[in-house]
Amino acid sequence: MELVMILVLLGALAVLVAPRIMRRRGIPGEQAVGTLLVTGVSPKPDVAGEQFVTITGVINGPTVNEHVVYQRMAVDVDNWPRIGDLIPVVYSPNNPDNWRFAPPDPPPPAS
Repeated sequence: MELVMILVLLGALAVLVAPRIMRRRGIPGEQAVGTLLVTGVSPKPDVAGEQFVTITGVINGPTVNEHVVYQRMAVDVDNWPRIGDLIPVVYSPNNPDNWRFAPPDPPPPAS
């Protein structure tokens, strides 16, 4: 019976503490919206369709200022980035190195 009471108390404590931990760490999936200034890009291939591009640039957003990023990703050759492009991106506020191009309709800003 004592073991059951200890488990119930630990469960209740976890239910009370978990929201505080989640607020402090940020909600998984929460994204910040910013812009990427492209400062370097791999050459555009001569083939059509989706190809890998290596891109480097600087992200500016509500939680970062001129954060340098570098990534390899698949991009359609018809939308190949160029040096100097300003591209909308979404990124993790806790880790701006975890970014991707923003969807056509960007998510609303976090409140």
